[in-house]
Amino acid sequence: MPTLLTTVGVEPAQRLAYWTDGVCDTYVQLDCDAIGDASRLEGEIAADALSTLTLSRVTASAQRVRRTPAKIARASEDYFLVSIQTQGCGAVAQDGRVAHLSPGDFALYDSTRPYELRFDAAFQQYVLMLPGPTLRTALTNTPSLTACAVSGRRGAGHLMIGMIETLSAEIATLAPESAAAVADSVTQILIAGLSTLPGARPPPVSRLVALHRQQVKALVRERLRDPDLTVARIAERLGVSPSTLHRAWAGEACSLADWIQTERLEAARRDLCAAQQRLRRVSELAYSWGFKDAAHFSRAFRRRFGCSPRELRARIET
Repeated sequence: MPTLLTTVGVEPAQRLAYWTDGVCDTYVQLDCDAIGDASRLEGEIAADALSTLTLSRVTASAQRVRRTPAKIARASEDYFLVSIQTQGCGAVAQDGRVAHLSPGDFALYDSTRPYELRFDAAFQQYVLMLPGPTLRTALTNTPSLTACAVSGRRGAGHLMIGMIETLSAEIATLAPESAAAVADSVTQILIAGLSTLPGARPPPVSRLVALHRQQVKALVRERLRDPDLTVARIAERLGVSPSTLHRAWAGEACSLADWIQTERLEAARRDLCAAQQRLRRVSELAYSWGFKDAAHFSRAFRRRFGCSPRELRARIET
């Protein structure tokens, strides 16, 4: 359900507190400080959910926003956020780097570590928020990718910004199953854009190692519904030892066992969003994708997506 937060009509003396509460409700726990007279702070946030992603448009006056160690300690919120600048300029600081954003640029930051956003004048930007594990299982060394400006003027960055702008205008019209597919597309284009950064480039591997990885992924996807699929069984099917398999997989963003679980969780999420699967019980969907225990599935689902399977289904149906 779309939400709209605005300082219009709020008493000047209460604006900063009202704005800070709204920012924390939309994103993660943060400190906000106006640059200049706090009683003249102006801001608007229009936000909507897209499967397990949140897309918002922020239009506001000059301010500084900080994610402090104290805020992190009080709330275990694990998200990546992407600021996509559309008007004015901004700066994203994290992990010893500062990304200066002009209209058309975007940068990534991680809610599990301190960061600061600074806007010295009025600005507008889209903010995409997605569960942390979504990127950590797709990209190696994500701490090296934060606070690095990516240009939206060309390549995957340009495609992503175009998609975000179109999506912002059309998100309310999307059917639930379409929203899930679009969310996947947005995530993949974001990954492609971040992959252009120097810190995202994986070390080169031999043709044999690349072939082994392709064979492993093909086999896993073919047998994903098999609850007895293990690393040992994959090695047996490919005619190699488990140690050889682990060596071939080394350098991927996560372990092979974690990747198998990730693929199962993503498949279950797509089914939860599909209209034709709406009458199936959550436990039935879990078992159909190789999970042996419904409670374990629910815990793993929440860790990956930041919500339970039932919460996601309820979000889609409202």
